[in-house]
Amino acid sequence: MARNNFIIAGVFAALVLSAGFVRAQECPRGDLDKAYCDRDGDLVADTPTDPKQLVNPSTLIFAYTPVEDPAVYTKVWDGFLKHMENVTGKKVVFFPVQSNAAEIEAMRSGRLHIAGFNTGSNPIAVNCAGFVPFAIMAGKDGVFGYEMEIIVPADSTIKTPADIKGKKLAFTAPTSNSGFKAPSALLESEFNLVAKRDYEPVFSGKHDNSILGVANKDYDVAAIANEVMFRMFERNVVDKSKIRTIYKSETFPTTGYGVAYNLDPKLVEKIKEGFFTFNWEGSALQAEFKGNDKFVPITYKKDWSVIRKIDAATGVKYSCK
Repeated sequence: MARNNFIIAGVFAALVLSAGFVRAQECPRGDLDKAYCDRDGDLVADTPTDPKQLVNPSTLIFAYTPVEDPAVYTKVWDGFLKHMENVTGKKVVFFPVQSNAAEIEAMRSGRLHIAGFNTGSNPIAVNCAGFVPFAIMAGKDGVFGYEMEIIVPADSTIKTPADIKGKKLAFTAPTSNSGFKAPSALLESEFNLVAKRDYEPVFSGKHDNSILGVANKDYDVAAIANEVMFRMFERNVVDKSKIRTIYKSETFPTTGYGVAYNLDPKLVEKIKEGFFTFNWEGSALQAEFKGNDKFVPITYKKDWSVIRKIDAATGVKYSCK
């Protein structure tokens, strides 16, 4: 009898392990958090198959990546959000976020439905918060992107990245591609400069803080996204004659726009329609994001490949708390 019980227990344990293996096979996820599945291999979270898990809120919350003063962008996005309301038939509210971490947490917790995440935050938002990017700003020709620039005060003695040794270098935030990950990797691979060993790293919090810090000589040098700097020049927030560039990278994708993975698919189609039918001509978006005239489709798998490679090269793990 005892032997039979032992056999039965063994069979039961095997069945449990087998069931667990089958479930794991049914829900492949790659780098995604355990809350998500990626059955189609596109590297983003699948829409839930259980209708009860789908979300269709009466009010949609939208956030734009916190690279500059959120108050400025409340007005910049107003016309777009009104257009989105007309297309979706729902109220759309702008949610000003103060940090990349706050924006990611808002989507992860279900308090954010539509968002623009900056270049470096996209992988974390995708893997930890169920973000599904599908659009990006582009010019009339469909071309998009920006460069990372390393800048110094105009009269600085620093002429090349090699001269950064022994200086204080301002990064923006650890999640930023152009504000931290890309310059860290490039300085080490191209100039053998390692943080703390060869220069003192500090974090300003935002690109505009770094840009203003260099212009005001609070920082010896800073790594920034040049699209942010150009907008600040246009608005006369900073005098471009006070800044000089000593390094310019290859082109990276800009802010990626998308939705939470668990929105009702019919609602997602309406939101996409809102992005791709928005009339940029004469809009506040066109005035603010000069050189951009429309939203174009993108995929995380293809268009963020270079960013994932930089993350891999620098040992970045998409750990979700």
